[in-house]
Amino acid sequence: MVLVSSENRTFLIMKKIAFTLLLASGLFFSVQDADAQIKLPPASSTQFIIQDLGISQVSIIYQRPNIKGRKIFGDLVPYNQIWRTGANNATNITFQDEVKIEGKTLAAGTYALFTIPTKNEWTIIFNSNAKQWGAYTYDQADDVLRVKVKPVTLKDKVESFTISFDEVNDQHMKTSLAWENTKVSFMIEVDQKTEIMASIDEAMQGNKKPYFQAAQYYYTHNIDAKKAAEWMVEADKGNSNAPHIKYWKSLILAKAGDKAGAVKAAQEGIEMAKKEKNSEYVKLNTQALQAAQKK
Repeated sequence: MVLVSSENRTFLIMKKIAFTLLLASGLFFSVQDADAQIKLPPASSTQFIIQDLGISQVSIIYQRPNIKGRKIFGDLVPYNQIWRTGANNATNITFQDEVKIEGKTLAAGTYALFTIPTKNEWTIIFNSNAKQWGAYTYDQADDVLRVKVKPVTLKDKVESFTISFDEVNDQHMKTSLAWENTKVSFMIEVDQKTEIMASIDEAMQGNKKPYFQAAQYYYTHNIDAKKAAEWMVEADKGNSNAPHIKYWKSLILAKAGDKAGAVKAAQEGIEMAKKEKNSEYVKLNTQALQAAQKK
């Protein structure tokens, strides 16, 4: 009779459980099976794209089928039928914050992106069941939002199905789907002004005040030019030898109606940039000076 210690008994039990799990998952294979394993490229490659949108991000993960000499829309991808919008798994799109899609509100989250193509109109679908293979288990009851957009015909053929973010600024962008000679786009918008203004107000209560960034935001979004000018003057006090600060100071003071201050800031910026041999800010401050002198 062989006695087994409690430690060894525990080890044997854990070993048996691990072996059972390997068999169940299909990860256990013989040496002969291991010799037979080969590496092959996927028929449809995976792409992950991510884009800043204001103070949040939008990301998409999808598989990219190729044309390979086939007729795509109206054939491989039938008209008037649900399409996974790519290959293999359903395409997933993730929004960090609430957005508007073609003017319609959509909550933050991850969605399966389905489409229904036709010759003259596409339906873009955001479905709450993101973990799907293809569209085989698609259920319209899980749709959260549908919008309709018009396709355009491309002169040049797109071999690999491509999703891209286009015409991006801090408030909106287009998401475009292109394959073969067809392209469709839908607009994504964010309204983050209240959140951003609150963060500026809070930061201004601290010891290290973000005068420069706050002034830039007020300037670019046409908010209280006088306040932006005050903040820019404060920002310049701590960066008196920075040509980029002088450039923005000139723009903001000009907008606030201080022509003399704008001209002076641009002139100072030009001299600083020349000393640093910074041709970019020589050019930008020169442009700011010309604009201020015209006011």
